[in-house]
Amino acid sequence: MREKVREYLAALEAGDVERVVTLFEPEGWVISPFLGRMKAREFFPKVVEVSSGTKLTVHDILISAEGQPRAVGYFLYDWWLKDGSKVSFECADVFTFNPETGKILSLVILYDTYPVREAAGDVYG
Repeated sequence: MREKVREYLAALEAGDVERVVTLFEPEGWVISPFLGRMKAREFFPKVVEVSSGTKLTVHDILISAEGQPRAVGYFLYDWWLKDGSKVSFECADVFTFNPETGKILSLVILYDTYPVREAAGDVYG
């Protein structure tokens, strides 16, 4: 799981939607503070569409101590929008994996939305 989280974070930082989506089960989904619940294959193109760059500084990757197929990536997300503005925030992504395939079933993204909404506005329209 740790390596899958690292692979996900590297693909996200690179803006490689195809690579990110292949890490998910076909019906895998994401819950985002900005966009709510969406299928992964619909969510990530929206993120990349409004972005001009991303830098992720990984603080930690945590594996479930309860034996669940779950991991958390905790990182600093530096996000440059198409308009040139930059938003930085601490983020924790909670991954649930399919133990049979090793692919991501779901991703819950957690962060304080106040500074992000103040800086980014409604970038998704």
